[in-house]
Amino acid sequence: MPSPAAERYLRLGLQLGRHVDGLVDGYFGPPELAEAVHAAPPPDPAALVGAADDLLADLADGWLRDQVVGVRTFATVLAGEHMSYADEVEGCYGVRPAYTDEAVFAAAHERLDDLLPGHGRVAERYRRWQEAQRVPAAQVEQLVAAVVERARSWTRELVELPAEEGIELVAVHDVPWLAFTDYLGGLRSEVSVNVELPRTALELLHLTVHETYPGHHVERTMKEHVLVRGRGLLEETVVLVPTPQSLLTEGIAELAVAMVLDSDGGDALAAVLHDAGIPLDLGPARAVERAMEPCRWAEVNAALMRHEHGAGEAEVVSYLQRWGLAEPELAAHLVRFLDEPSSRSYVVTYPAGRELCAAYVGDDPARFVRLLTEQVRVRDLVAAARDTSG
Repeated sequence: MPSPAAERYLRLGLQLGRHVDGLVDGYFGPPELAEAVHAAPPPDPAALVGAADDLLADLADGWLRDQVVGVRTFATVLAGEHMSYADEVEGCYGVRPAYTDEAVFAAAHERLDDLLPGHGRVAERYRRWQEAQRVPAAQVEQLVAAVVERARSWTRELVELPAEEGIELVAVHDVPWLAFTDYLGGLRSEVSVNVELPRTALELLHLTVHETYPGHHVERTMKEHVLVRGRGLLEETVVLVPTPQSLLTEGIAELAVAMVLDSDGGDALAAVLHDAGIPLDLGPARAVERAMEPCRWAEVNAALMRHEHGAGEAEVVSYLQRWGLAEPELAAHLVRFLDEPSSRSYVVTYPAGRELCAAYVGDDPARFVRLLTEQVRVRDLVAAARDTSG
């Protein structure tokens, strides 16, 4: 029987989602609960802070309590209470953002200087390298579908997928993102793929694995199968953006990419592209991608500059171009992402999630399966990272 605390959490999360579009990333819980929330006026954010405090008082230490802390933090921001950006991020995701020294990015640029072909500035050579392996837009949908099937086969060797799970691919146009997974419940996902924006061969593999197998779709499927259906944990039927759940989700999906592409699965996926006449030398391409990983922290620096120190848009765009090697259009898009209420703190989930999940899993695939099937807490990941570094 579902716990009253779980039902209160679902209601609280859905009520918070009435204030900001996209805050509820997925919901497949009791429909009557969602209908009641949407039939009533949106509660005042201050009232949601009070409701979160009441729920926290009734919860023992654990995964659900971590989630409610994230919801309370976001409700506090919506209510207009002063909170530093670093406090907001830590309250939502369980990790505190810190400024990364530019020497880290400079070292990454030096590695790229050794890896990238040609001569000249690293940023220009990186863009030329990307342009050389662009996938024609007309082939994107068909290639993604073929990669999904290969990635599903690889994932079945890692974890026993429920027989009825599956995804529906949808080609979309006129959207600013490359791909998006909408988990529908019932072990099914709708994966929308932008067939207009340019992407490299490696980006196509990365995005497909990240969104589908064994990334977002598999995580949500396994948690519905094991935790909701198997253990009756109703709290897993909602996915809320400003919570530790998001850091785990993005970390799992990013680590999934490395697990597949750096194994024999990588060759199987690259073969799909080769058969379609798309050149990809996977080993060197992955070396470049790994060398770029530290530069994702430049986005966290940019968020701290913007929200802690009041940096203007032009300064942040310039910073992202210099240290994150972002093209001008992408840098401007990232600033808009940092300014959106639903995503301003989300930027930390990608680099922190990847690093913490990688430290937790190490060389043990069984621990990756635990991430897919258990309520692992951010503090578990932080402890593992501390043990690894120590």
